Amino acid sequence: MALWLRDIPLEWGEDPACLPQRVARIVGVTPDRLGNFRIIRRSLDARRKPRLLQVFTVEFGVDDEAGLLLRLSDNPRLQTAIETPLPAPAPGTSPHRALVGGMGPAGLFAALHLAECGVQVTLVERGRPVESRLRDVERFWATGELDVNSNVQFGEGGAGTFSDGKLSTRLNHPWLRHVLATLVACGAQEEILIEAKPHIGTDRLRLVLIRLRERLKILGVELRYETCLTDFDVAGGKIVGGVLDDNELCPCQSLILAPGHSARDTYRMLAERGVALEPKEFAVGVRVEHPRELIDRIQYGNRHPRNVPAADYALRYNDAESGRGVYSFCMCPGGEMINSASEADGVVVNGMSRAERDGLYSNSALVVTVRPADWPHASVLGGVEFQRRIEQAAFRSGGGSFHAPAQNLMAFAGRGEGPCRSSCHPGVRETDLAELLPAFVASGLRRALPHFERQMRGFLTNEAVLVGFETRTSAPLRIARNECGESISHPGLFPAGEGAGYAGGIMSAALDGLKVADRIIQRLHEKECQ
Repeated sequence: MALWLRDIPLEWGEDPACLPQRVARIVGVTPDRLGNFRIIRRSLDARRKPRLLQVFTVEFGVDDEAGLLLRLSDNPRLQTAIETPLPAPAPGTSPHRALVGGMGPAGLFAALHLAECGVQVTLVERGRPVESRLRDVERFWATGELDVNSNVQFGEGGAGTFSDGKLSTRLNHPWLRHVLATLVACGAQEEILIEAKPHIGTDRLRLVLIRLRERLKILGVELRYETCLTDFDVAGGKIVGGVLDDNELCPCQSLILAPGHSARDTYRMLAERGVALEPKEFAVGVRVEHPRELIDRIQYGNRHPRNVPAADYALRYNDAESGRGVYSFCMCPGGEMINSASEADGVVVNGMSRAERDGLYSNSALVVTVRPADWPHASVLGGVEFQRRIEQAAFRSGGGSFHAPAQNLMAFAGRGEGPCRSSCHPGVRETDLAELLPAFVASGLRRALPHFERQMRGFLTNEAVLVGFETRTSAPLRIARNECGESISHPGLFPAGEGAGYAGGIMSAALDGLKVADRIIQRLHEKECQ
């Protein structure tokens, strides 16, 4: 057994090596009685800016843990350590064949867990390996030449490959540490194991993907790039194979579908084949870009230490007039804005940060909730069309060259004017964003801005620019599944991850892939025991 002690503050810059002495004083023992001491979590507290604190949770053992817990039973910061590791892979091989569609976090971690348990896995991805994909994306940003199958949305690693590489999630599940440990084993920074808001950075994440690929190969996973799952084969009332590129049948007993939120042709195929789908809420809006130093001053104070990480923020406003949420999303400190298009006639923007987060700007999405009732048609694919119309309007406004429409923040708010410069590649073109957005989105953003200014004094400034549009915040539909993770209409189909409607970021998608894979393994074990 081990113990955890939470909320131990140190001044910013104070050496964490003093933590054992600090903990010993709190629990009333000598430092030499603390064994297996380690830091579990570290966060930054800027509520008393410019005074900044590091706040730690630590794990340790003592010779009489039960007695210590009893003696300090009135201390809510002290508790027994809780660990629930992922079930250990069973040795041996299985005749079970699994086809996994999509090399985003859900698909990669599902394939990894299945392969570690001896299942024969084929993992397919419509895009290219990350090295080739990087060249395709950089060419697009430089020239506007888009490859519709190898871009920010499609390719090894999924959309998160070109992002901030955030590894935080609102979920609280013990397997999340397994995901982090796997990433560290593949080259991610060890700090992600303890940071309250961990991130890898897009540059480091690409290297992690290459090592994860090699790990999958060693386990015998068949990796197939530039290969699209275009249909599936059904026999005896269940899926028995996937059709690849319209002409090749890949037999399987389980088909894990982890498509990503931009696989619109896959959504259409599922709808045509009668797979149970459900419309769901998502959000659309713009991205706002400020100078990084400005955001740092707002969050940390004018006289903050110089060695602090680039500041982040989270904003939320409940619009009483419309009943919608307006909020920041996918904030990228010290990053840059990127064009994330995946269709030849649409513009989508997102944010991206490198591991050091040392860019000159910080950006975030500002989005408004969209509901199925907002779609002009009742079709389950109506959300896709809603997104597409906004993206196509942005494309036309940018002159058809993938330049994104942009507007100074004060001009959009009707409070003045200012420059319209952005880090977004291949470039931006100044326009009135409200003319391109649905009226309820534009008005919701405008009503929220004064509230955001009250939450962050200085946020509303002519040093900031808005760039359009952020439309791919999440999947606009959900592939319905039961408690076993299986499609309610097509046995043998296991939807997983963000594109299936069950996750919202790298960590939650990876966790969902693990859960789906584990349910398949449990089912195999149950059959073996019958």
